[in-house]
Amino acid sequence: MTSVEVLGWGATVVGAVLATPQLVRLVRTRNVEGLSLVGWQTALVLNIAWTVHGINIGQLPQILSSSLALFTTVPILVLMTGVLGRRFVPTILPSLAVAAVMIAVDLMLGSAAYGIVAIFPGIAITAAQSVELVRAEHVRGVSPVSLMLGFLNLTLWAVWAFLVNDSGTMIAVSVSWVVAVFNLIWYWLRRLGLRSFFAPVAVSVPACVGPAD
Repeated sequence: MTSVEVLGWGATVVGAVLATPQLVRLVRTRNVEGLSLVGWQTALVLNIAWTVHGINIGQLPQILSSSLALFTTVPILVLMTGVLGRRFVPTILPSLAVAAVMIAVDLMLGSAAYGIVAIFPGIAITAAQSVELVRAEHVRGVSPVSLMLGFLNLTLWAVWAFLVNDSGTMIAVSVSWVVAVFNLIWYWLRRLGLRSFFAPVAVSVPACVGPAD
């Protein structure tokens, strides 16, 4: 087995299981503190779009990594929407629409164009999580194992893409990797006692007061 195949299959395994610790944590605690719904909506976009991209370039590791990730992304979205009191289908419809656009770009304009387009959801998934890590009152709902596996996954795919000369993956992964590093560092700073910044202000609604007797 060549080094490229080892990297590809390593990234496949990590990509397939990286969200499993987060799913287990969510099933056990139903705690969404610090988790980004937008981030997981974007994960659904990327799982679908990268599965099709892998098919388009004939790379089985990429196909398996992205398609198997759906088995954790979808349950996480189901649980999060339930905890947050949202409806599941309307929540995922924007993800399906964005994935369809990315697939169309890949099929019609090629891998490099797809890679440029994929930068934006690639940044969004990690940046949305960054926002929650910064502003959430607590980050107890976030799985550090999933954060570390996500960073490892991006690192493996970046090296793999360089070796197979897939410009789409190289372009898309590079920026997301930097944001993933920030997320890891910021998560541990929060756990060590760093306070939240720019937390949403809770608006209290005064109770209705009737006329005095």
